[in-house]
Amino acid sequence: MIRGINLFFRLASIFNSGNTAHLQCSATAAISDLIKEIIFMKQILCFSLLISLPLSAAYSAEPKATQQLSVQKSAALPAHLTTRIQWNKFPRPQYKNEDLKDQNRSAIIRIYADETGKIAEARVQESTGLTHLDNLLVQAVREAHVKPHVEKDTATPVIGYQTFSLKLSPDEDREVCQYQFDSKNWQAQQQNKKTAFSYRSQPTLALDSEQLNEHNRAVKFSFKVNKHGDVKKVKVKKGSGIYAVDQAVVQAVSQSQISVKRTASTLWLYKKSSFKDEIKFDLNQCPE
Repeated sequence: MIRGINLFFRLASIFNSGNTAHLQCSATAAISDLIKEIIFMKQILCFSLLISLPLSAAYSAEPKATQQLSVQKSAALPAHLTTRIQWNKFPRPQYKNEDLKDQNRSAIIRIYADETGKIAEARVQESTGLTHLDNLLVQAVREAHVKPHVEKDTATPVIGYQTFSLKLSPDEDREVCQYQFDSKNWQAQQQNKKTAFSYRSQPTLALDSEQLNEHNRAVKFSFKVNKHGDVKKVKVKKGSGIYAVDQAVVQAVSQSQISVKRTASTLWLYKKSSFKDEIKFDLNQCPE
């Protein structure tokens, strides 16, 4: 830059000297030096720009990389909240009168089941008042299995509550009988009577006389099937008064299949349809 200024003053002095021959020769030399100086300055400027480009690019790219690392996505599905859990395997705590300490007991267990229906967490929401009895209920729940909640063909975890009513048995020495699935429709099938549908096999029922709490019980229910005859949705129309009994029936029907005689009026076989049935549990059915 200083050399350029000196060349400028040099040209000015040459033009002011008045000597034409000397002016022409000196001016030519001075202009040549000035052009060289300009070329030299351009080279320095270009070199400076080339050095600064990588640094500026690296500095500007760094915040972008930080922003990309902060983005996170969660694949967790929201849990389905319910006050009445549906069970594939209902919890059946085993206890005796001595466990109840001479009085009826009740409790509420809070349950969290994953999307497969496996019990992931069970804790006491309302206690029986006896720690060992609470632990017995929690253990029974952990061994059970919840029916997953399905929404738009996607199973989700379930959070809900299960109430237990534990009653003193008047006679622990009395024989306990296991009930079979002898519903109204099943009995008609066995007698070769005309029915709206037929169970392909007798549904498996997990229910004994102790669960009736000293009273006869009955459950009326309806259900839907797919085109293959698989039962998909079971709904209790009139319950027994004991939730565990109702759920035992629902579980048995949910795992069954039916067949329908195909006639001109039942060509809907390849469409979803609804049916109904009922089952009664009589204490007198148990052997003495």
